Amino acid sequence: MMVVVVGPSGAGKDSVIAYAARHFAGNPRLALVRRIITRPPDGGFEAHEAVGVEEFARRRAEGAFAVSWEAHGLCYAFPRETLDMLDRGMTLVANGSRAALPAIAAAYPRLRVVTVTARPDILAARLAARGREGPEAIAGRLRRAVAETPGAMVIDNSGALAEAGATFIALLEETLERSPQTG
Repeated sequence: MMVVVVGPSGAGKDSVIAYAARHFAGNPRLALVRRIITRPPDGGFEAHEAVGVEEFARRRAEGAFAVSWEAHGLCYAFPRETLDMLDRGMTLVANGSRAALPAIAAAYPRLRVVTVTARPDILAARLAARGREGPEAIAGRLRRAVAETPGAMVIDNSGALAEAGATFIALLEETLERSPQTG
């Protein structure tokens, strides 16, 4: 089963994913997807494989990605190996994009979507603390943050990370119980 976490910037998707990853460390049936992104490593956020635009285009043309998309001026992809991992009965967790969900669903028919969100004041404070964008860009992100993802489980990460993390862990444990392990 592919579990894709989506939600507005600043909601704490990477934090919730990392919280659950610590809980499941050493579990051979669950793995995090390391995305390929045309963005330099950011040192404190998501651990991703940073590549240039030309390298990304080359890999896409060679079929190295199970799915790829563009958002906010960057290119993103999940590696093709994730399909083999799912065939072996693993549960995968990936940070996705709401706009890319149709393409992700086409690549991963066994998909569970989780939306991590937070109150607008929390989102604004977190985005400002990052220092990546100015007030106008933050305001634009906050306007887009109200979009809901139909059929997704929603986790509110406005409070303590441990609360949102525990909710996500419970969802992943349920997913692992329902997923048959294959060879």
